[in-house]
Amino acid sequence: MHDSEKASPPSPQMSTPASVKDANPNVNVNAQPIKPAMLNSDSEKGLPSSTQVLATAPAPINADAERRLVRKIDLHVYPILFLVYALSFLDRINISNARIQGLTEDLDLYGNRFNIALFVYFIPYVLLEVPSNMIIKKMRPSYYLASLMAAWGIVNMCMGFVKSYEGLVVLRFFLGVLEAGVMPGIIYLTSMYYKRHEFQKRMSFYFCSVLAAGAFGGLLAYGISHLDGHRGLRAWRWIFIIEGAATAFISIVSVFLIVDWPDQCRFLNTEEKQLLRLRLADDGTELARMDTLNRYAYKLIFSDWKIWLGSLVYMGIGITGYSTVYFMPTILLEFGWTAEAAQLHTVPVYVVTAVGMLGAAYLSDRFKHRYGFIMLGAAIATIGYAMLLNQANLSRDAKYTAIFLASIGGYMGTPIALAWLTNNISGHWKRAFGSGIQITIGNCAGIIAANIFVTQESPRYPTGYGTALGLTWLGALAATLLVVYLALENRKRAAGEGDGRLSQPKEELDNMGDYHPSFQFTL
Repeated sequence: MHDSEKASPPSPQMSTPASVKDANPNVNVNAQPIKPAMLNSDSEKGLPSSTQVLATAPAPINADAERRLVRKIDLHVYPILFLVYALSFLDRINISNARIQGLTEDLDLYGNRFNIALFVYFIPYVLLEVPSNMIIKKMRPSYYLASLMAAWGIVNMCMGFVKSYEGLVVLRFFLGVLEAGVMPGIIYLTSMYYKRHEFQKRMSFYFCSVLAAGAFGGLLAYGISHLDGHRGLRAWRWIFIIEGAATAFISIVSVFLIVDWPDQCRFLNTEEKQLLRLRLADDGTELARMDTLNRYAYKLIFSDWKIWLGSLVYMGIGITGYSTVYFMPTILLEFGWTAEAAQLHTVPVYVVTAVGMLGAAYLSDRFKHRYGFIMLGAAIATIGYAMLLNQANLSRDAKYTAIFLASIGGYMGTPIALAWLTNNISGHWKRAFGSGIQITIGNCAGIIAANIFVTQESPRYPTGYGTALGLTWLGALAATLLVVYLALENRKRAAGEGDGRLSQPKEELDNMGDYHPSFQFTL
């Protein structure tokens, strides 16, 4: 059957033929027929067309079959992408571990030189995220992400042999170029396999890879510190060499493990792709598509307040994450621990933060609500930052507790902010641009974090902690404006105020994305 042909849905009075169930056991023959509105043309997910699906699956899917499919997708999509993002983050932040293992002395990173080495990474990282999502949409993600991985692993190894501060800055710049496409690409790819309210806990799973990288990086740096002087190389050089070599090696394997787009993937058979197509259509996004990138699509993308507010939310609450990973080893060193002990004391912070983040993600998905958990995280982070800003009379244990609170509060809301925007934008191109824009603006927090912990203000860092606290509440304010906007828009659509859009030309009606009046927003 051609996509241009219209298929008539089965009549409610007609029983489903036995041959249909024989052809596709995932069909629930006792269920009600699919609504005709859900049977549109080719899906934004890149799966078989609705009419093709109708030919073999004229009834809603079986719940057991759906659970098996989701479990299979989880096993193929997440483990390798978890590892890819963990290695990306580890190779990005290992400079903080190297700093207290002799990097500062050997390359004369005094004054603001360390901050500049951090800052220069984010220039290409921020600028190239949206273009990278345009590239990955036209390629196989497995080839694209694995190639980036191999290249940044080699660059990271080269940092172990650098002889000057200038050489370090150049290599950090190229590291930013190569890692720019990792996070937006992973989020974009993953969002094409799941329903909107399945995405939050999986997004938090990715952020656990960040925390795992931080914890493992501290342990690994502690172990590598004992290689100081081996083959005439300082310990900080071995940190870059060993971690970069591991990334480059794993990239060879990852090209066979990273999944491609749903229509290209090898781990799903034709029947399972049909099943995936149906369950995604049932998520209410079938009519809210954006498969064509034209002037109308650009207008809807760049005039959408959700994208800009969501980006501001991510930037504001994301400041804690960057501050933690880049400066926690140094801060703990200044609390009075040795370099080796400071590396080890980062581990409990990351572990407890991961538990808190996963707990919030589970509850957020269970209640299909995002805003309240972002505000809860901001409140917890505020307590931690308030303690650190008034640390003069606090014991080392109290200050260490404050680090826990700031980290838990900041990281709790970060994956929720990403999932929240992804939940509320629909259409292939809009998700490509939307996720890229959000991460681009959000990662400006990295530029800010790289410059607010001034060496001259150690060990109290009032500028660093004060700025982080202020940005956290800027993100909370943006979240409040966003939830009000979404609630009002849902109310208008429920009252039929957006139905006038249905009279627009067909080429616009079929390319509206979440501007389509049938789309409901997540609060």
